[in-house]
Amino acid sequence: MTLSIGFIGAGNMGRPFVTALLKKGFIVTVHDHDPSCERWVCGQGAQWASTPAAAAMDNAILITCLPLPSHVRETMIGNNGALAALANGAVWIDTSTTDYHNTLDIARLARQRGVMSLEAPVSNLSHMGVDFNNVCFYVGGAKDAYDIALPALAAMGQYRFHVGAIGQGQSVKLLTNLLFYCATLTWAELLLVAQHQGLDLRWLWNVAKDSRANCFVVDQVTPMLLDGSYDHSCTLEITVKDMALTVALADELGVALPLARLIEARYRQAGSRYPAHANHLKVVALMEAENQRRLLIDGFTAPSPYGADRTYRHPDTFVIDARGRRKPSLPEHFGYTLTHPACGHYAQCLLEVMAWTNHTILQEALQLGGAMGLEPSLLEQVVSRSCGASWVDDHSDSYAPHPALLHDLPGMMASLHLPILRALDFDRVLDSSSVRQAS
Repeated sequence: MTLSIGFIGAGNMGRPFVTALLKKGFIVTVHDHDPSCERWVCGQGAQWASTPAAAAMDNAILITCLPLPSHVRETMIGNNGALAALANGAVWIDTSTTDYHNTLDIARLARQRGVMSLEAPVSNLSHMGVDFNNVCFYVGGAKDAYDIALPALAAMGQYRFHVGAIGQGQSVKLLTNLLFYCATLTWAELLLVAQHQGLDLRWLWNVAKDSRANCFVVDQVTPMLLDGSYDHSCTLEITVKDMALTVALADELGVALPLARLIEARYRQAGSRYPAHANHLKVVALMEAENQRRLLIDGFTAPSPYGADRTYRHPDTFVIDARGRRKPSLPEHFGYTLTHPACGHYAQCLLEVMAWTNHTILQEALQLGGAMGLEPSLLEQVVSRSCGASWVDDHSDSYAPHPALLHDLPGMMASLHLPILRALDFDRVLDSSSVRQAS
């Protein structure tokens, strides 16, 4: 029997999920708060529902994919809400990144109706990997509900982990997002230092991808900084929400997370300056405005349909790394052989700072996961299958900082306003290195 699925939320993440489910033969009924989505939905071969309740009616599984916790709550238990229309034995899967207390409250109401609930926040494994089935789900909830949902999850993503009870899925997603957001702010500030020192930013991007500094942001988000698009794939409102949830979780668990709190404050500051639906990398525009500079490279366009060239289409070929992670291939012209011998030491310093920061925030993320009771082996797997993946994580057993290179950064920053870099505790690394050498 063909499984019927209700789906609510036809945005950047939701649409590829709907398409994937249809390709696997599921019968899909879709609702979105924007009625103009009906044309797209019907054009894909799905059925349109005018209300959340209509999307849930007579379906074995209901999937929500929404931006904010308030949207999830209103959709499920508000006027014409989906929960009241779900039948006994149905499974609700929320793929949103949300407040798990909100999910627990709705799940409590769902149990009273015999409906099972799962949280399944999703991480892109390459930039907007959702467009080509390259995502991972972190699923929290009852194992029997997970087993029922598995065919739908497998249709929508490459990986899925049943991480435990509701709440643990969200904690995994928040800690992997923390790695991404910290890398975004740190790398942007380092690019500004590089520009100040006269380094070619396109060259530095290519060098960094084959260095200890490499991570998801360096590799795949840099182009959306260099073409000035600030990445159309996600809104600033969502990133501000994610970091607020991370800090709230840390407060609840009594975890310090000093660097994470700096990151949260910076996103909150950007959120107060720019419109909620501005592109998420506008947090970097805040830094540019404070320093009266732009990272923009004239004539450069990102190899992504979410960059400045919205007509760009990825090739049908992929690069697969040693850990089995894949990403779209780049056209040859994105390679860059220009060298700057005189600036080599500057670049080494900046890349070492990026690696050390990736290491520092990884320790905070693992601390958060540990406080949630997640096993180290599980944390290792989920970080490597997330937007928080990095060279440092891949080499966590052997990574050690190079203090001599870190020592040079303060002299390179001049009078630039760089709140993240200036807050980094390099003295601790230098002092510990001196102790090791003395002993």
